[in-house]
Order: sequence, then structure tokens, then C-alpha cells
Amino acid sequence: MVTGMRGDHARSALAGTRFGHLRWVAETGSTNRDLLDLATATAPDGTVLVADHQTLGRGRLDRSWHAPPGGSLLVSVLFRLGLPVADSHLLTTAVGVSAVEACRHLTPVAAQLKWPNDVVVDLGGPGARKLGGILAESTVEAGEVAAIVVGLGLNVAWPPEIPSELADVAVALNHLTGDAGPDREDLLIELLRRLDHWVDQVLDQSGRGRPALMERARELSATLGQSVQVDLGREQLEGRAVELTDDGELIVQTTSGERRVVVVGDVVHLRPAN
Repeated sequence: MVTGMRGDHARSALAGTRFGHLRWVAETGSTNRDLLDLATATAPDGTVLVADHQTLGRGRLDRSWHAPPGGSLLVSVLFRLGLPVADSHLLTTAVGVSAVEACRHLTPVAAQLKWPNDVVVDLGGPGARKLGGILAESTVEAGEVAAIVVGLGLNVAWPPEIPSELADVAVALNHLTGDAGPDREDLLIELLRRLDHWVDQVLDQSGRGRPALMERARELSATLGQSVQVDLGREQLEGRAVELTDDGELIVQTTSGERRVVVVGDVVHLRPAN
């Protein structure tokens, strides 16, 4: 299933966090799929799997995920937190916020979050270029969520020439920094240190942690204020994205003036915010 291992620096740097079980492999089909398999074999909460290359990587709606070997941070994290199904999306938000913060800390790139699960950068003009995507999957036992795996693919060091089918939609950190981009292991460490903090906020029982996470998501949002088109499957919704609720839902003011709450949908930014 997998070949090769590294990541000693990350394991040492992350000692004392919830992410003490880390494997780094040269190649696999899908880090998410591997961790879901390990979840059935009682792998512990906080298990992390990183790959230099994925042959079967994918995103939401079963879209394929393209990345040259060694060019992206490809990481999945296994959570066993006992969260209700309705709260599991908070882990996706926590990973997204952590990824954006890590990019901003290690590079001058003003990364942002595109609702619901993309890391993007605004280069002007319509839309935004995609730096990465997040996909959450779960295992269910006896009708309850036993484990949640959240995977992130973040473009770090791609060749100068992007494949034509991705040229208008994707970008890598090295294209924006003008150098080789950040070291992927350093980026992983920064990501997981920040994720350790945000998961604590998800689990906080004081009533302050989750609103703090969502407020940070609003601050980093590329979607709020944008004119958007939302694909709801059976319906296309157009309007302006005006709010993120504390439950992670997107509120869209439609062109007819109606305020719609979107729980799940595929969003296209139609033009930059005014």
C-alpha cells in the first residue's frame, strides 16, 4: 500500500501535541483512504499520515486531485473526539483555518478560505486561484460516528508551467513567493501546531471556543462579501455571501432579496467584492 518513510523532524517538533502518531510515506493511493482503513484497526486519535505523492487523491464531489510528486503537502488526520455528526464540520473548518494561518506565517502569501473547504489566494479578476482543498470522511459503527478523517492537499512547489486544465484555477506557493516555497515538513509542523489549538477550541465546554473558531474563519474568508453562485444540486442560487453562522453555514442574500441559509453547496465566486 505504501513505500518509504520520513518525518523525524515533525515527530520531534510535535511532541506534546495530540499529533504524536505520524507516518510519512513516499507514495500511496489516498491518505484519507489509508487512515480510514487504519481507523477500523483502532489507530488512535491524532494519527497523521503524510505522503509525497497520491495516485488516487480526490476532493469534494469525487473530483480528482492532481499534484506532481513531492510538490504538495498531502496530509490526513484521524480524529476520535466523540463529536455529534452535526458538529463534525467544525474539524474541516479547523483544518482550513490552520492551513491558512500556516501559509501566512511561513510565507508572504495572503491565503484565504473559500467556503466550504478550499484554500485560495486572490490574484485579482474574477474568482480566486486554488492553493489547496480539504476533504472530510468518516466511519460509522452501530449508527454512530466512530472516527473522522480530514485530508488536506496544499500546493507548495509546482513546476513553473501548470497543466492547461488547471492554469486558470490553481496555483502553488512557490509561484507566489518567487522561490522554492516553504519546506513541506516545516509547513506540516506549523499546520498541526495551530490545529492542536483549534481542536481544543472545538472541544471547549465554556461556550467560547467554537465561536472563536468561526470568527477566525470569517476573518480569513474569501467568500464573505462576494457575489456567488451556489450549486445546490437541484437548484442554482445567486446572490451575495453575507455571513457565516457559528454552525458554519453560509448565508446568501439572493438577487431577489431573500436570505438563504446554505448548509452544503458548491460555490463559485462571480466577481471580486466591491
